Amino acid sequence: MDFSSYECIEFQREGRILTIALNRPAQRNAVNARLHHELSRVFTDAQRDPDSDIVVLTGNGSAFCAGGDIDWMQLSVDEPSEFERTAREAKDIVYTQLDLEKPLICKLNGHATGLGASLALLSDIVVMAAEARIGDPHVSVGLVAGDGGALIWPQLVGYAKARKYLLTGELMTAAEAERIGLVTDVVPRAELDAHVAALAQRLAAGATKAIRWSKVTTNLPLRQLFHSYFDAGVAYECLSNGTADHAEAVRAFRERRPPVFTGR
Repeated sequence: MDFSSYECIEFQREGRILTIALNRPAQRNAVNARLHHELSRVFTDAQRDPDSDIVVLTGNGSAFCAGGDIDWMQLSVDEPSEFERTAREAKDIVYTQLDLEKPLICKLNGHATGLGASLALLSDIVVMAAEARIGDPHVSVGLVAGDGGALIWPQLVGYAKARKYLLTGELMTAAEAERIGLVTDVVPRAELDAHVAALAQRLAAGATKAIRWSKVTTNLPLRQLFHSYFDAGVAYECLSNGTADHAEAVRAFRERRPPVFTGR
């Protein structure tokens, strides 16, 4: 498979293991328009790649993914039609990630927030660095967690825990994420690469068809859930993109001050 058209995602191979790395390290892998577009097709390309059986998803640099890029958020505030394209791509990202038949291991090397958290949690196995934090702070910037968080968090940790973190936007430690069952394993950052490599190699050496089809079967209810309700989450996020509170949050971020929300 030729991945040369990608600008914001880097690819590496080791045997039958394909590593997909978000590659905007200076921006903490925050998602801009280009990266968002590439994410909307990368899992399809990974599925079609004939030279891999296992996929690892990670981020280059100190962070996994810091959510949405603030300049891109400003563009969507100024030009709401930009968010319509984003909404279509958001569905492509989630549906193709869930449709990927190859086992997907998230090597959560650093902080994961917003869309970054959704990308991690929609993976099959999440191995998190002990020093990292994770959360979905959409509400902190006046947005609905419509790009996956509102659906996947309750499936992993139950509604009581999910609502607390989704409605406050609070980030949690790796230890807490493991304790409540949000992620699979937590290891020290210095051991993360070796731990994930050993796990990926174990899967690659296994009965790959049986492993793949077990994953597909396990994901059937999750795929049904997202196909039933994800459009509503995206629609509510589109609505929230046009609110005064979201515009204020983006402005406050640029001005390095706390936002003053008015409920409008």
